[in-house]
Amino acid sequence: MSAKTEMLAGEWYNANFDEELINERNFVKDLCFQLNNTSPQNANVRRILLQKILPNVNVNKIEILSPFMVDYGYNVEIGEGCFFNHNIYLMDCAKIIFGSKCFIGPNCGFYTAQHPLEEEERNAGLEIAKPIEVGENVWIGADVTVLPGVNIGKNSVIGAKSLVVKDIPANVVAFGNPCQVVRKL
Repeated sequence: MSAKTEMLAGEWYNANFDEELINERNFVKDLCFQLNNTSPQNANVRRILLQKILPNVNVNKIEILSPFMVDYGYNVEIGEGCFFNHNIYLMDCAKIIFGSKCFIGPNCGFYTAQHPLEEEERNAGLEIAKPIEVGENVWIGADVTVLPGVNIGKNSVIGAKSLVVKDIPANVVAFGNPCQVVRKL
C-alpha cells in the first residue's frame, strides 16, 4: 500500500520521506506561491490558480485572500459563499470540509496531521491524519487553531485566539485555550 493510500485511509503513513507525497506537496506549494504573488487586481489569474490548487471547489463562489497555503488541495471542500481572510493554512492531509457561508478570520490554521509521541516513530516520518469539518454559517475569529479530528457545528462562532481541540456543537459561541462553549445562540 502506498503512503498516499495510507494517508487517505486514515492510517499511519510516511509523510516526510515518500517521494509521491513530497512531489504533490511541492507542486501545490508552487501554485500557492504563484497565487500569493499575483496581484488582487488580476482576479482572473487568481481564480485559475485557485481552481488548480482546490480542484474540488467551485472557486467562483468563494473568496480567498492571500497569503493562502495548503498541503495538497485535493482534500479540501469549501461551500458556496465562504470567505477566507489573509494568511490561512489548511494542512489537508485528511479531508477539511467547510459548509456554505463560513467566515474565516485572518491567521487561522486547520491541522489534520498528528505525529507519534515516541521519537523513533516521529523521526521515521510517521504521521496520521484526521479530518476536520466546519458546518455551514460558522464564523471563526482571527488567530484560531483547529486541531485534527475536530468538527464545528453549524451556525457556531469561535472567538479569536482560540485553540479548538475537541468538537464544538451547533449554535454556540465558544472561545479560549482550550476552546469551550460559553453560551448558546
